[in-house]
Amino acid sequence: MSQHPDKPRPLPHPQGAANQSPPPPGRGPGGGGPSGTGRSDEEDGRQPPAILLIGPTASGKTALAFELATRFPCDIISVDSAQVFRDMNIGTAKPDAATLARFPHRLIDLITPEQRYSAAQFRSDALREMAAITAAGRIPLLVGGTMLYVKALREGLADLPQADAALRAAIDAEAAARGWPALHEELARLDPETAARLKPNDAQRLQRAIEVLRLSGRTLGSFFAEQKSTSLPYRLLTLALVPSDRSELHRRIAQRFDAMLAAGLVDEVKMLRQKYRLDAGLPSMRCVGYRQVWDMLEGQLPAAELRDRGVFATRQFAKRQLTWLKSMDELQLIDPLQSDTAAAVLAAVEGHLK
Repeated sequence: MSQHPDKPRPLPHPQGAANQSPPPPGRGPGGGGPSGTGRSDEEDGRQPPAILLIGPTASGKTALAFELATRFPCDIISVDSAQVFRDMNIGTAKPDAATLARFPHRLIDLITPEQRYSAAQFRSDALREMAAITAAGRIPLLVGGTMLYVKALREGLADLPQADAALRAAIDAEAAARGWPALHEELARLDPETAARLKPNDAQRLQRAIEVLRLSGRTLGSFFAEQKSTSLPYRLLTLALVPSDRSELHRRIAQRFDAMLAAGLVDEVKMLRQKYRLDAGLPSMRCVGYRQVWDMLEGQLPAAELRDRGVFATRQFAKRQLTWLKSMDELQLIDPLQSDTAAAVLAAVEGHLK
């Protein structure tokens, strides 16, 4: 479960590009191993390099990742909680088969839309994939916008109780009978700190907070207070794409959602409903876009409003992603709306690998 700071720090001004040329494709700058020194990182006594490229939806992460994977010996690891689901391709902007053949992605298509995947699972899987990539003499390139995954990877996670399927089902039944706002009121009495951070209809996070309370008798905050930061065994460069013009990001978001609708997002959700046993409470169907189509198919949203609701929900999602970025340290900020964005990213990576 995420912890949002009450007053995020303002972001400094994103950096522009340095006038540096990228290295030849497939080699680190300067040749030799991934560090570009001609010697391996182990020989230099340094931790191996890794790159983390993050930012809000529609900020251009994917195109920049492909540029990096072309110029440097990088293998891509997805940091996207929606792309872990199989058969959810259009609404998650998952690369097509031809693109994946050229730029393979790890940690996509892991589970069915009926299943759940936690931040703890992501961290474990990502560390395993990073180790395999490094062992092959290449560089892990982690790309995505699921900020809870980013936080889990960089900082570790609190040692929370394991999920209990029976208890979750019982909580869901209570919510169906009483409503999530009533359970939010209950949480406010027992764990006011967590309740203050959550909206009364935030079913997923409310369920987890109540589950932890009932399993352990402890608040989420008490577990987070005991959390120990776990450093990564990598020299991590974190590049954050932060658009300087929010209106331009909104335009891109609208364009992106329109393209998803044109590509058959509604038919994709219909197919998922036929193929799997789904309900509106599953994480897969709470993904932006899928939730709005689900509501339309259930008769809860007029078809004429689907496009505007989907665009608005995506804009709100991007706003939350940017709020997460404001709370993070050790970021190198890049403005994706500048003409020299790619050069800035390539220069930052080249400098990191020296």
